[in-house]
Amino acid sequence: MILPVRDPGQAVALLKTRTRATTYLSTPFWPVRLAEELRDQHVNWRESAEVCADAAWAARAPGRSVLDLLDPDEITAPGLDPVIARTYRHLYLSALRYDFRCATLQAFVEQLPPSAASELDCYSRALYAFALLGQSRPEGLALMDEVLAEAGDHTKTLHVLLHGLWLGHDLDHGAEQLLALSAQPAFGTAGTDPIVLFRVAGALRRLGRYDEGLAAIDRALDFLPPGDVTVHADLVRERSLIAAARDVLQHLSARAFEGSAA
Repeated sequence: MILPVRDPGQAVALLKTRTRATTYLSTPFWPVRLAEELRDQHVNWRESAEVCADAAWAARAPGRSVLDLLDPDEITAPGLDPVIARTYRHLYLSALRYDFRCATLQAFVEQLPPSAASELDCYSRALYAFALLGQSRPEGLALMDEVLAEAGDHTKTLHVLLHGLWLGHDLDHGAEQLLALSAQPAFGTAGTDPIVLFRVAGALRRLGRYDEGLAAIDRALDFLPPGDVTVHADLVRERSLIAAARDVLQHLSARAFEGSAA
């Protein structure tokens, strides 16, 4: 189906839906309500990803995770409206991603009916790539390239892939690929996205570029919005890891120098 270009009124309606999504979380039926609203607006996969990723993240804090509210069989039930099915899938896979349940996410996608698997939208395939990358599965890199060719400048999709590269510590040249992906124009050229900077700092630590890593994480702390306590703790933890790794390297270097001097 070719979706029409949204006029200003439609764009505003979608923005309101995205804002209201967090207010739906007070009831256990919020995934159904959100899916029906997105269906009525005939959203495309990009728009669905924008709304669902944020809603799935927001639902974790109040204990309204979609993982507790939707059964996997509901998501793949035959006869579902395509937009509703995609909304459920985006919500469910995003929740698995935020909980780092890579093996479960991989298994869910691989158990989809063949007809559904062959028609997965770009964002769903990005989430599948995340699961593979997060387990350091090399086939995730090939899937990542396929997704990148279709995703264009869709930032939410690029963040999913960046997350997978960050998590997959045993990927060949994974840190280098993360740095290359972080330089995509979609992330901007000013280096002001704190999550991108956080991922970059981790990659630089893996490469032993500790001073650059500290600079990146300090920028991330500067650009993080006030009050984001959970992410702030992650950034501080990364900074401690980089500083500790640098201290160990300096200590070993000093001991090696003393040994050679003796």
